[in-house]
Amino acid sequence: MTGKGASHAGQKLDAARKVAKRGESAPAMHARGVAAHGEVVETDVPARLDRLPWSRFHWLVVVALGITWILDGLEVTLAGAVSGALKESPVLRLDNAQVGLAGSAYLVGAVLGALFFGRLADQLGRKKLFSVTVLVYLLATAATAFSWDIWSFLLFRFLTGAGIGGEYAAINSAIQELIPARYRGRTDLAINGSFWVGAALGALGSVLLLDPGLLPPDLGWRFAFAIGATLGIVILFLRRFLPESPRWLLTHGRQAEAEAAVAGIEARVSAEKGPLAPAKGLIRLRPIGTASLARVAGALFRDYPRRTVLGLVLMGSQAFFYNAIFFSYALVLTSFYGVASENVGWYILPFAAGNFMGPLVLGPLFDTIGRRTMIAGTYAVSGILLALTGWLFHAGFLDAGTQAVAWSIIFFFASAAASAAYLTVGESFPLEIRALAIALFYAVGTGLGGAAGPWLFGYLVESGSSLSIFLGYLFGASLMVIAAVTELAFGIAAERRPLEAVAEPLSAVAIGTPPFVETRPKR
Repeated sequence: MTGKGASHAGQKLDAARKVAKRGESAPAMHARGVAAHGEVVETDVPARLDRLPWSRFHWLVVVALGITWILDGLEVTLAGAVSGALKESPVLRLDNAQVGLAGSAYLVGAVLGALFFGRLADQLGRKKLFSVTVLVYLLATAATAFSWDIWSFLLFRFLTGAGIGGEYAAINSAIQELIPARYRGRTDLAINGSFWVGAALGALGSVLLLDPGLLPPDLGWRFAFAIGATLGIVILFLRRFLPESPRWLLTHGRQAEAEAAVAGIEARVSAEKGPLAPAKGLIRLRPIGTASLARVAGALFRDYPRRTVLGLVLMGSQAFFYNAIFFSYALVLTSFYGVASENVGWYILPFAAGNFMGPLVLGPLFDTIGRRTMIAGTYAVSGILLALTGWLFHAGFLDAGTQAVAWSIIFFFASAAASAAYLTVGESFPLEIRALAIALFYAVGTGLGGAAGPWLFGYLVESGSSLSIFLGYLFGASLMVIAAVTELAFGIAAERRPLEAVAEPLSAVAIGTPPFVETRPKR
């Protein structure tokens, strides 16, 4: 290390000597920054990250990593908005059920990608997975534009989902580990809400590219899928400027690298904001590296069974609620309201605006009022409003415009609820298994709720029965209300608390000075 990093390392060594004089355990200093197996290290790295003021570095984290949700929103919106064009394509000629099947293929790919890349993110680090996952996405979505039949289209949608699923696991964990505790809730919600920036891009892109006066019908949807590939190239560039998660480095015995990474972040922030406040809080770790699958299972089902149930319910309910409705959004507009396929994008724009504004406006309340109240409230309100809107749809009181407005209001709350599900599963479990935990909950929740939703609603729309669709909406609404009750029973107060206090690391030996004085609850 040189400059500030070397200076800070020297200060840490002096501090260690003072601790030793007081008769306490001092952190060991090791060559090349790797802790010897079984030795205890003491560090204030988490406290130093959490005491930072908001800065340009945090904006870089938000933009470079949060763009994943923009990509997902783009992909999901395109899949819905171009559904009419896919049915009219002289090459593909998909029917409604096959459009739903393509949505399910994307989600199944996301599930398997999250599991595979999530495990690698805990093993190899967050940063190493960034380029790999976005490259998988970039190549697959570009290949989608060259699909020649239903099977090639399904394959490329599956691979596109795999790249996005891998992004979710690595990036959710990295964002939570780099953002200060007092901003974690609102930041996580806002980033998840940026899905709808991608949705708006997809909607606008589809409106322009599906215009038969601009491009032939079989070319417009192909060019639409190229939008994501273009954004992927920008992401590869931005992520070069982000460090590895210092918290991940600590649990893998790479203390000096963690110290250097934090020193680099502090240098960026202090150059912008001036002298930094002192960090308060030490944690002692015996690095264990990658947790075994048995250790992962023990954490989920022995140490935190209530949190595991909560995570499954929150993720599963929002996945069905969202994917069932959004993947069938265009089908409902075209089949029941006679909206031309090239105009569907205009109806998605207000829907996307409501979804984006919900987490942005309500997000700060998750850090002030608290997680339990806000999560339960947004889930319950979403379910109730969907049931009411479903009845109005079945009764024939809505037209295309009022249906779009109703959905926008519903998803103002539902978007905050869904974003909070990702926040909950990310911060509720130990650092060593965080990426895999996110992947597992995403996989199970999406597999049970998300993959089945588009397929089911594709058939419901195909039936032409408004009653059948109303019953489908009631089922989704019921799941959201059940999730609200589960949150009230099992929810945790994680607002403004360090990740290490919410869920003690598996490698923790003893927790030292505040704010890390806390016993791990068996929940």
